[in-house]
Amino acid sequence: MKRIVSTIILSCLTLALMAQNGIKVNYKGSSPTVADFAWAAFPSLNHEDEDECGDRPWRALENAMTRHSKGLPQEQGETLTIDSKNGYILYERVYDEDADFFFRLEVCYWNESDGKHKLIVFNNMASYMEGRPCMTEMSGLCFYRYDNATKRMVECDPPGFEIDYSSAYELPRTGKDIITTRWNDDGTSKKKTLKWDGKRFNE
Repeated sequence: MKRIVSTIILSCLTLALMAQNGIKVNYKGSSPTVADFAWAAFPSLNHEDEDECGDRPWRALENAMTRHSKGLPQEQGETLTIDSKNGYILYERVYDEDADFFFRLEVCYWNESDGKHKLIVFNNMASYMEGRPCMTEMSGLCFYRYDNATKRMVECDPPGFEIDYSSAYELPRTGKDIITTRWNDDGTSKKKTLKWDGKRFNE
């Protein structure tokens, strides 16, 4: 029991230190890739109790990327796309053969216009059933800002807009804008584009 308590305390202290000083991003080459940002963020995204981590969305992506790095096939129903050129990751998991229940995770980053920072976004698009999102407490966006000089990233607020937790978001694999879809009670939906101007998103 003491060992478990000590582990929990150590984890909390580690997360607090990461939040204060930022998260170190390790990479090879001249600049980090979208996968480097994902690996760096996983410890803060996967902060649930150890016994619960197996089915957590970001833990699922971490496991899929681990398999990918080892050249192993993905588990049945899972697909993983790592597009380093466009700075984009997509993970999907289908829960039945008819593909009417699945969830999607995205990671994307933008170079800021000052040439000194990058904005990284992690998107849990929620589960989808019969083409419509089922929002949960884990759905939504998480933003980080990376400093090219310090090679660290810190969690930040969405630049230029507030997250609508009743809407689904789509990050760009090509282009720079985020598409948001708000669903109404009558089953209709309305799309909106959040345009990136190099510093923030404009509604």
